[in-house]
Amino acid sequence: MAQRIEDHAIIGDCYSAALVDRAGTIDWACLPRFDSPSTFAALLGDEHDGHWTLRPTDPDATAHRHYAKDSLVLRTVWTTATGVVEVTEFMPIGAHRASIVRRVRGLRGSVDLRQVLRIRFDYARALPWVRQIGDDDGPALLATAGPDSVLVRGCRFHADDHRHVADATVHDGDVLDTVLTWYPSHREPPEPLDVDQALARTTDWWHTWAGKTQVDGPYADATRQSLLFLRAMTHAETGGVVAAVTTSLPEDPGGERNWDYRYVWLRDASLALASLIAHGYQDEAKHWRGWLLRAIAGDPADVQIMYGIAGERELPERELDELSGYAGSRPVRIGNGAFTQYQGDVFGEVLAALHDARELGLEENADSWALQRALLGYVEQHWKEPDNGIWEMRGPRRSFTHSRAMIWAAFDRGVAAVEEFGLEGPVARWRQLRDAVRAEIDEHGWNADRGAFRQHYDTDEVDASLLVLPQIGFCKPDDPRMLGTVAAIEQDLRVGDDGLVLRYRTSSGFDGLSGSEHPFLACSFWLVEQYAASGRVDDAERLMDVLVGYANDVGMLSEEIDVATGHHIGNTPQALSHLTLVSASDAINRARGTAAGHRTRVSQHDGSTRSATGEGERAGTPA
Repeated sequence: MAQRIEDHAIIGDCYSAALVDRAGTIDWACLPRFDSPSTFAALLGDEHDGHWTLRPTDPDATAHRHYAKDSLVLRTVWTTATGVVEVTEFMPIGAHRASIVRRVRGLRGSVDLRQVLRIRFDYARALPWVRQIGDDDGPALLATAGPDSVLVRGCRFHADDHRHVADATVHDGDVLDTVLTWYPSHREPPEPLDVDQALARTTDWWHTWAGKTQVDGPYADATRQSLLFLRAMTHAETGGVVAAVTTSLPEDPGGERNWDYRYVWLRDASLALASLIAHGYQDEAKHWRGWLLRAIAGDPADVQIMYGIAGERELPERELDELSGYAGSRPVRIGNGAFTQYQGDVFGEVLAALHDARELGLEENADSWALQRALLGYVEQHWKEPDNGIWEMRGPRRSFTHSRAMIWAAFDRGVAAVEEFGLEGPVARWRQLRDAVRAEIDEHGWNADRGAFRQHYDTDEVDASLLVLPQIGFCKPDDPRMLGTVAAIEQDLRVGDDGLVLRYRTSSGFDGLSGSEHPFLACSFWLVEQYAASGRVDDAERLMDVLVGYANDVGMLSEEIDVATGHHIGNTPQALSHLTLVSASDAINRARGTAAGHRTRVSQHDGSTRSATGEGERAGTPA
């Protein structure tokens, strides 16, 4: 049943989200929170695992869809031999309930429609008890299993072999609404939703939010759409930004590289902080900083690379045998075992993000600086320890050059906090440690024979994460060492006719996983930023055009691209892909002089943006 990953569009209410494919099927929805057990999971199996299809019965019907301007209100125009209808789909903002609305409006002639509804709670493991509770004037279908209830109003559905079906003919000018609402089964059913009011309020909310966006340059539309997706993936109450709204969409179809991304990675979220501030969203940035400070509060030894949406620390990884996986890719996983990994670069991610916040006008307070000092104290004691690296390697720990550079950035931002902002701290010691880390990288992270930085100290391989070094200020974009590293990455990691970038060569065999993967979009956007910052602006724009061209019809990007087919690969929409798109667009604008732009930096399956200090000067102006 699963459609191609790029066939999907996201609708959301900033608490949860649903994916709608081109065939009119919602085949993935987790209610009421991004990481809740699914209500529809056909994306990871087949039609029996839960879906909600709404489309004309005419098998030759064609569809064209788009978002209403500056919103996540999805509009699809279906054309059949007998008429045309428009389907408007959205999740109401500010309704204080988890609802999905599907409104059909007749535009011309008449169209026969069919809805097929198959509700399956808890990743298709719970078959609900379904019953009619409405009347002729207000039909309603109630499905309940354990803690979950779903109420469907607006159309009369009838049972049909463990699913429910509703048929209707829509004429020119007719309006047909169907509203699905999740609620806790121990509560009374919610009152009916006023769809007209909900649509107006939701559209206005998105328009108001998008109206604050400060974007320009040749990629302004893609940047604006990316920021909308990022807002949709930011929890309205906690401020946590999920890495994607899906789990287990494969990096290697048919293989084991299937992960749950419905959590908050510090790197992704750090990049989001700088992007939001740079594009006019101070309030959202403050909200996210609050999430960050709450999540990492406590003993610095307990800092994790990722957390739950509200800062939850325990994210145990489990495999679901009940779901066959997208295109047969198993296992299907919930939770993410990487939360237990040690990744030393996270400390640099956090401290650099909070330094960005200071530079860009967010006021520091005593508690937040005390926490940062505690983090630096921990790094002082543990900076020499090997780690699992930015890509969450499941093999042995190693001394990754990127991780070491981020530790350098942690001490560098500590020094800058004292010297530039007058905060209290042992600046002489931090300066000494910063210099010691740099000396170590120069000695062990540099491959003089090849003229490039190494992936880690025990290999001659390169890694796309090395593209981050100029972004954090470790070196300038046109430093000969960086140019040599770029040449090595171009030689080893660029694949396909378009030259998209792999994270690293899986053939080296030390990541602890079988199989291979496809080019990682964020890495290609990092290369765009490097090109732009080092004077190769034409190359930057050529690659940027290719990357933006891989977005689907509504502007969404997943994690990776299959260069042989052009298909999207991995979880979607991928926050890091959209965050690095924004950063790459800003870099091109700076290089072309079309915008002041904020100097940003990035990183991981995820990433991060930040302004950078380095080698005694601001790194905001490329040499």
